[in-house]
Amino acid sequence: MRPTVHDVARAAGVGIATVDRVLNERPGVRPATAERVKAAVDKLGFVRDASAAALARKRNHAFVFVIPQGANAFMRRLEAEAREAGQRLAGERVEIDVVSVPPFDGDALAAALRALEPEKVAGVALVATESAAVRAELCRLNAASIPVVTLVSDAPRFPRHRYVGIDNVAAGRTAASLIGQFLAGKPGKIVVVAGSMLVRDHVERRLGFGQVISTQFPHLKATLTLEGRDERDATREALKACLTREGDIVGLYNIGAGIDGILDVLSELPAEARPVVVAHELNDDTRAALEGGLIHAVINQDPGHEIRSAIRVLRSMIEGTPLIEGQEAIRIEIFLRDNLP
Repeated sequence: MRPTVHDVARAAGVGIATVDRVLNERPGVRPATAERVKAAVDKLGFVRDASAAALARKRNHAFVFVIPQGANAFMRRLEAEAREAGQRLAGERVEIDVVSVPPFDGDALAAALRALEPEKVAGVALVATESAAVRAELCRLNAASIPVVTLVSDAPRFPRHRYVGIDNVAAGRTAASLIGQFLAGKPGKIVVVAGSMLVRDHVERRLGFGQVISTQFPHLKATLTLEGRDERDATREALKACLTREGDIVGLYNIGAGIDGILDVLSELPAEARPVVVAHELNDDTRAALEGGLIHAVINQDPGHEIRSAIRVLRSMIEGTPLIEGQEAIRIEIFLRDNLP
């Protein structure tokens, strides 16, 4: 039979409550006593049953996912995956609450974090917006020993425990390589369309994109960046004005989720005047645009994988169980018209 906490307590000469404190790294145990408990754990080969421990403490893991609201199809899929995971894991004493905030709004994100009560929350996952107010709230959660995971967009200078998402610099570099190869030596300008350059994932994608264009495709100029806040009308009008003003646009990289406005503009252009386009996230709109030839490639990340990984990471931090690192790596996927799933 596997050794139990009772066996560990007997071997260490302490009570079960003391073993529980040591296993959960809670204060109130003298260092010498804690060392005896750890030595007993090692000697007996005790492996903690996290589910049983949680049940014994009559405590659920209450996780909060803070996700931007709005028409962004990827964020809606992320939200749906989080809600579905909550239903699936209810029998494992995991509760998931989804909180919606306006996109690109650091004050709104900070307010949502401020409303969280540490004694009622076991872990937090959020799509980060970098601001002083958000940093202050993450410091508060960190001081209360609440693990925090950033999703999709990282904030490495903030007190978070882990980032779950693709390498956004690599994604931008991939987009640049695709556009450069599609253009096959044709010179001209490339316009980059972002939601906001205040979020790190868009900044990092823009950085990676510029690195490859400037070093590997010097005949292309990628100095134009538009911000449409992932809104259809704003993106459409900004792109229309850019095409009228600049001319000679041979490539377009859509960093964010403003694809609807871009497709509005592209559909009005004659086929020979359309730029080579790379966008992010496979959804109904980008799939149809790939099939119809309006865009040439889509860089994708799996929102279901990200939600599952975030939950595993939070549970690992709380329960002290190891992660399988390869399982948590979020892959960059590339879809063309010819390999659509």
